[in-house]
Amino acid sequence: MDRQLELSNIRHVLIRLEETIIFGLIERAQFAQNLVIYQKGGVGDELPHESLMDFMLHETEKTHALVRRYTSPDEHPFFDDLPAPILPALDFSTTPLHPNAININRRIRRLYEQELIPKLCRPGDDRQYGSSAVNDVILLQSLSKRIHYGKFVAESKFRGGREPFDALIRARDEVGIMRAITNAEVERDVLDRVHLKATTYGRELDRNSEGFKVDPDLVRNIYAQWVIPLNKEVQVAYLLQRLISDASP
Repeated sequence: MDRQLELSNIRHVLIRLEETIIFGLIERAQFAQNLVIYQKGGVGDELPHESLMDFMLHETEKTHALVRRYTSPDEHPFFDDLPAPILPALDFSTTPLHPNAININRRIRRLYEQELIPKLCRPGDDRQYGSSAVNDVILLQSLSKRIHYGKFVAESKFRGGREPFDALIRARDEVGIMRAITNAEVERDVLDRVHLKATTYGRELDRNSEGFKVDPDLVRNIYAQWVIPLNKEVQVAYLLQRLISDASP
């Protein structure tokens, strides 16, 4: 099995992304919700036809596309009108993933702006629009990578025991596939680990302050309600495409 699909390697990537996401949550939580940055024309005549978030995310992705970020199979852009890379292409012909076009970033962004931000940040407007949007971009990209890494998880599970998946895929049995990929014990371990990390990294160390920069229970719930379920949805969607153009019977 390709090294990228070894469970130890996948686990290492996902654990590293946990820390990136937790620190991203801590950084964004220091600002108010600032919902105006998600509204088209919300910051004035300078951006009449898009939100500040649209502008920041789009311009960031344009720059990252130039240095070939989105040629990597574990990266997924939020926009589809990005420029071609200016760096020479890398050879990804050995990617272990089956060809697919799965990208649920539109849904991730909607959930982020409409559900996660109101839970993460205090209500109101502190006018820290630029800082909020910069942190939004970083956090959204991290969440997208963590969720879409479900493709690697699914491919690893498929190769680790193909026979039951073949039948489920041919039957288009989404419920059966979801049941087959679910490991409740592993999910509990992930939730316990992110809760412990959030407790450790987010604790206020100032002797005059008590509590946490971000509620560890909220971090756990973000994983339980969004990250893990969306990752599993990506796994199911990937596996449903897995036999397309497959040379095996």
